[in-house]
Amino acid sequence: MEGTYALPEAQRDRFMARISMGYPDAAAELAMVRGRDAENPFDGLDAVATIEDVQRMIAVARAVYVSASVEQYAVDLAQATRSDAELRLGASPRATLQLVRAAKARAAVQGRDFVLPDDIDALVPVVLPHRLIPMRGVASVEDVVARIVAETPVPAGAVQPG
Repeated sequence: MEGTYALPEAQRDRFMARISMGYPDAAAELAMVRGRDAENPFDGLDAVATIEDVQRMIAVARAVYVSASVEQYAVDLAQATRSDAELRLGASPRATLQLVRAAKARAAVQGRDFVLPDDIDALVPVVLPHRLIPMRGVASVEDVVARIVAETPVPAGAVQPG
C-alpha cells in the first residue's frame, strides 16, 4: 500500500484487499538468497489456470446470491466506519461493493451459492482497514474495525435464495 509516500485516499480505495504474508522462515530466506543469482525465479513457474478458468470462476462468483439482509449488513458496517469517533475517514461505497464481491467469492470457494454474514465478517479485516484513516492517537485501525464488527447487529432470518 505504501512506498516512499502514503497513497492518496482515492488510490488506497482501489485495492480490494490487503493481506499480510509475513516473513519466510530462516531456511526459506536463505534458499531465496542463494538461488536468486543462479536462476530466474519465474522460470520455474507454471500456469495453474487458463484465462477461461479465471473467467468461469468470476462468473460463478458473480452468480452467488446475496440476501437483502446481508447486503444491509455490509452497508451497516461501512456506515459505522463513517460515523466512528476514532476514524477520520471511513469506508467508501466502493469499499462496500468490494466487501460484498469478496464475500461472494468466498462463498463460491466454500461451495455455496449464497453469502452468509460470516463471509462478510471474515473479509472485513482484509477489505476495510487499508481504506480507513484513524484519528491522531488511534493505535490500530484493525482494532477499531473489530470493535465495529462486534457492535453491529448481525442479520437474523433467511439469507439463502428462495
